[in-house]
Amino acid sequence: MRIETFFPYRLAVVAEAFSRQLVAVYGREHGLSREEWRLLFLLEDAGTLDSLRLSQRTSLDKVQVSRAASRLEDKGFITREVLGSDRRLRNYAITAAGRDLFRRVFGEVEARANEILQAMPAGDRAALDQGIAALDRAIADMTQPEKGHGTAFPRPGRSQTET
Repeated sequence: MRIETFFPYRLAVVAEAFSRQLVAVYGREHGLSREEWRLLFLLEDAGTLDSLRLSQRTSLDKVQVSRAASRLEDKGFITREVLGSDRRLRNYAITAAGRDLFRRVFGEVEARANEILQAMPAGDRAALDQGIAALDRAIADMTQPEKGHGTAFPRPGRSQTET
């Protein structure tokens, strides 16, 4: 078997290439790392999240979350506070400045993502969306069989231009 035909490899390579296109917008043009962008995205959607819920809603590990949160806090885009006696548990909240930045950048990121997707025929875009949903359900069924159909990742009510 050749690696170029191995589905997990192909999926990872395409996802990374798509993500790099978005990093060009929020990273180079606005100085945000991928981890910072993900935190802002999640916090703009939720308003506030504690560290447990934050780690459940992103693919970032605790160290990545902590470092990105420190940078965002230093920039005035989020706040974080210790919750209770467990000093490891924190609550994160987006500030007005963070929300303003996110909304400005999101429009540009969404436009870039749509530009790429519009380069595909409409039928291919629909098939891609169906395929991703089917893969998500299959993963959820395999990893959480007692819960039945679910989702491998949370779905906020907005576009998935999170990467």
